[in-house]
Amino acid sequence: MKGRGDVDSIVSSMGVKLHYFEPSGRKVWTVVGKENEHWLDPELGFCSCEDYYYNVLSTGGKCYHLKAVLAAQEKGKVETVKFSDSEFESFIAALVKDLI
Repeated sequence: MKGRGDVDSIVSSMGVKLHYFEPSGRKVWTVVGKENEHWLDPELGFCSCEDYYYNVLSTGGKCYHLKAVLAAQEKGKVETVKFSDSEFESFIAALVKDLI
């Protein structure tokens, strides 16, 4: 299990990204981890990482990616990348391809 140092490292390196689509206001959160980029929904407490599936669902805790989003929001260290709504479909397709 990853610790506080991993959360701090992600936050300090601006590894928490909010992909914001206009004009709809859709949001897609990603966190750049040590090996992969993960998709998250902090409002639902979901992360696409393996830790989420193996530990979080059974213990009810949060993986370090979700903790990093919360810490980045508190510290104002979220990188916001704006897109047009017309780019949403291709963005999601690329994100899913990277997860597979």
